[in-house]
Amino acid sequence: MHDGIDTALVRPEPSVTFALDDGVMLSRGDEVITFVNRNLEPYRGFHIFMRALPELLRQRPSARVLIVGGEDVSYGARPADGVSWKQRFSDEVRPQMNGEAWSRIHFLGRIPYSRFIELLQLSTVHVYLTYPFVLSWRLLEAMSAGCAIVASDTAPVREAIRHDETGRLVDFFDARALAGDIAALLDDPERRRALGERARQFVQRHYDLRRVCLPGQIAWVERLESR
Repeated sequence: MHDGIDTALVRPEPSVTFALDDGVMLSRGDEVITFVNRNLEPYRGFHIFMRALPELLRQRPSARVLIVGGEDVSYGARPADGVSWKQRFSDEVRPQMNGEAWSRIHFLGRIPYSRFIELLQLSTVHVYLTYPFVLSWRLLEAMSAGCAIVASDTAPVREAIRHDETGRLVDFFDARALAGDIAALLDDPERRRALGERARQFVQRHYDLRRVCLPGQIAWVERLESR
């Protein structure tokens, strides 16, 4: 039984705005690609996402990329040379981009939970990548917020993302395919809307805190007590 997602709190909000540190104010009318890790590291696909950005931002001259995550390590090993994974993969892809494209990538670090929800509500396309591992709460929260999601075709993700139903699945290691799927969704508002609606319905049906998960947890405790 999952801990549960508060779908009443994490919900779509068409009027959401999101201020960047440089004073730019974003709204749902902007083209925003979001990516969230607790820490930016390969275990959660940060390297693949970064490698997709040069081609993606060439195709999408108005898109902005908002990346959330710290520079520590949560699951995998640290880089052998002592730099952060963020620095390692930024250094790898930066020479492939001009200054204007690079300026549209915004590293937000770690942000408060309320701002994280606003980020999801703002997102035009949300990207979630992981090696086979425990599914992140943030994927389910992105679904609850009605995000159009492109995710890695890996075992835990398939529990929630059903291809072309609740999101899009791509090969984890194929950065070019990832860029192509994101760009295709950015070009198709009706498809994004349908994927986001079905993603939210899926979370409400299977992971809602008040209607599904908490009652299930209480019933489990009561069954134990009755024995």
